[in-house]
Amino acid sequence: MIIAETERLLLSKITLDDASFLLELMNTPGWLKYNGDRNVKTLEQAVNHIKNNQLKCYETHEFGYYKLQVKAENLKTIGTSGLLQRDNLDHVDIGFSLLPDYHGKGYGYEAASEIMNLAKNKFNIKTLCAITLPINQPSIHLLEKLGLSYQKTVKPFEDDKELLLFAKDL
Repeated sequence: MIIAETERLLLSKITLDDASFLLELMNTPGWLKYNGDRNVKTLEQAVNHIKNNQLKCYETHEFGYYKLQVKAENLKTIGTSGLLQRDNLDHVDIGFSLLPDYHGKGYGYEAASEIMNLAKNKFNIKTLCAITLPINQPSIHLLEKLGLSYQKTVKPFEDDKELLLFAKDL
């Protein structure tokens, strides 16, 4: 189901049919370095991840992560971007991830900008936040370009890793 369209992208809900793409994305060097190994190593694990995360999120919150498809490339899926309500953060979290061949081409900004529009106008979210590792300079740069500003360091997960928290009122 298409949720939004930009100049170059279609943003659609992730379905079980996207398991092979998600398996690929979640095992790229950038994902593993910045998001961590989620132990999604088989197609079956990818299907379960979609069921337990994306589909559950749509059902619970009416929003979630969406696949990004390039119109000019026969709707090739190149990444994800979306919204996540985390129990350990005060505000809805915006995030994004792209296949390596699509880094630095403006797709992350294009998709995340549209996600911010949806957050404000469709889901009536008043404040967005984002978390990232201090070493993830590409993510930090994109968050700042989107107008989010650094707030503080946080340790929201059991792994006790210190993350940077960014936020923006919509």
